[in-house]
Amino acid sequence: QVQLVESGGGLVQAGGSLRLSCAASGRTFSNYAMGWFRQAPGKEREFVAAVVWRDGSTNYADSAKGRFTISRDNAKNTVYLQMNSLKPEDTAVYYCAARGGSYYLTAPVDYDYWGQGTQVTVSS
Repeated sequence: QVQLVESGGGLVQAGGSLRLSCAASGRTFSNYAMGWFRQAPGKEREFVAAVVWRDGSTNYADSAKGRFTISRDNAKNTVYLQMNSLKPEDTAVYYCAARGGSYYLTAPVDYDYWGQGTQVTVSS
């Protein structure tokens, strides 16, 4: 059974940084792509970033480019999202997701497994 457990959310001032972690378990993820999504109150869930586990290739939403970095640690079966220069509009619940296959997609419906989410709040 696949489990994704996020951690690292919290309250931070604008301009600050946070690092989110997603611990994955339940199977071998070498043929998976991992994504980070976020959902703010009253808004749809949106893509933030993704990484292909096998080769480390990445993709970012325009809102994340230059500020966020997604990475994975094969030994720890963990995916990270380093978020710098945070803005109040980054406030949301952040979710980790996994999909089978060695390429990333950006629509939530394309992902098979989800974590429970972690709250990120950026104050102005």
